[in-house]
Amino acid sequence: MSAESSHRSGGFTYWRLRFRAWRGTRPFWAGLFTLFSGLPIAYFPYAHLHLGNLTLAMATTAGAGSLIIGVLLVTLGLTMWFHSIVRVFAGIATILLGLVSIPISNIGGFVIGFLCALIGGALSIAWAPPQPAEPTVRPDIPQQAPEPGGGLPGGAGPDGAAPGDSAADPYFPASYGPGPRDGENPNVPDTTAHAYGGRNSAG
Repeated sequence: MSAESSHRSGGFTYWRLRFRAWRGTRPFWAGLFTLFSGLPIAYFPYAHLHLGNLTLAMATTAGAGSLIIGVLLVTLGLTMWFHSIVRVFAGIATILLGLVSIPISNIGGFVIGFLCALIGGALSIAWAPPQPAEPTVRPDIPQQAPEPGGGLPGGAGPDGAAPGDSAADPYFPASYGPGPRDGENPNVPDTTAHAYGGRNSAG
């Protein structure tokens, strides 16, 4: 295999994977069926079939309505691809337009457009975005159990504070400290003076 053919094969694989990733994030088949449904609905009322020297014109009095329905179906198909957040509305509108095309556009484009519209609308309503993949736990890698002091080695809290530090340790809040002694009013602050480095402070 030459270098040029290898380069072409790699480019094709790259674009194929890009298209596959793009297709997986939106109702691709719903949009494709909806696009196909608009073509026969808009085409047949303006088509002319030639059978030898005989020309059959299938235009109806509602030819403009058929064109509008076909254009709307193509627009809804593109909406499913590039704005999938409104896929439910687009699917319901596709089904309704397919039903309306039965009396207006030659039995829904000779049933071809009608069936494609029903399938595309149903697929659009039923489609759901893919869920994010959960992290996998490899059995060959041992998992470290959290420490009882807050999850970090050495019994420290999540922010590096000691487990007994009630000001910074959420696992040991200040409300867990000792309460007032017997006979004391809990609403009266403690006025006991403590000496820290030769300086007195009242708590």
